[in-house]
Parts: sequence; structure tokens; C-alpha cells
Amino acid sequence: MEKMITIHVERLPEGVYCATSGDVQGLVAQGRTLWETLEIARDVARKLLDAQKERSTARTLKPVTRKFDYPLVLEY
Repeated sequence: MEKMITIHVERLPEGVYCATSGDVQGLVAQGRTLWETLEIARDVARKLLDAQKERSTARTLKPVTRKFDYPLVLEY
């Protein structure tokens, strides 16, 4: 089953992106592009959630619903 987490992305003065999440404790990901940062964040989130599951400290995440909003960023 798919679960949804909120990722907060910030472009740093160095020109790289940094992603964190209040839904997954300890999630920090950094990449050169937005896409790379999100891919790294997805991988880190999976690993952190697996580790939390083993320790029985996993948080309850929202299931993905049939409809949801997704912010699409365009460089225009």
C-alpha cells in the first residue's frame, strides 16, 4: 500500500536543494537538482521507515487517496 509524506524542499545559497520531512524523523536529503533531491529523499525515507518498523517506533502515515494536490514547479 502506498503512503504519503510531506517533503519540504529548500534551495540553498550554494545552489543545491535540501529536503526534510516532519513525517519521517531524521529525513534529510540533498541534491544538485530538484529531481535528484526528491529521489534521494524517497530512498532515505524508505530506509528510515524500515528501521523504525524494526524498532516498532514507526509513525502512522496517511494513505494515498484517489485525489490529492501536488505542487508542480515550472521554470518559466
